[in-house]
Amino acid sequence: MDIWHAPLDLVQLNAMSAGTAVAHLGIEFTDFGPDWLAGRMPVDHRTIQPFRLLHGGASVLLAETLGSCAGNLCVDAARQYCIGQEINANHLRAARLGYVTGRTSPIHRGRTSQVWEIRITDEDERLICISRLTMAVLDRG
Repeated sequence: MDIWHAPLDLVQLNAMSAGTAVAHLGIEFTDFGPDWLAGRMPVDHRTIQPFRLLHGGASVLLAETLGSCAGNLCVDAARQYCIGQEINANHLRAARLGYVTGRTSPIHRGRTSQVWEIRITDEDERLICISRLTMAVLDRG
């Protein structure tokens, strides 16, 4: 079952990120399915910490980008919008180079709240970080 309110367009999703932290870190939306959205982020000078490992904050930014975007794509944007209320992340493995890929899917999509799980893996599909994002669903106007 498709959860998206309207058909998804990766070109349009990526264009929305121009001039934001998402674009600055090199995050791009890469794929989607009927109930999930994926994106990737480079592990490079923009996303590493001084010890040359992927910065945990960059992982959280990728997680919140994917979950927040997915949450908003599930609602009628003319009537509602979603904003983040809480995010947590468990950093399980270091990443040193290449790309990490995040994939988000809903745990709960309710009338006033949503909860999304985001799994971030390295190029060998090893789990780097797992995150959970809680979103408030608000009415416009």
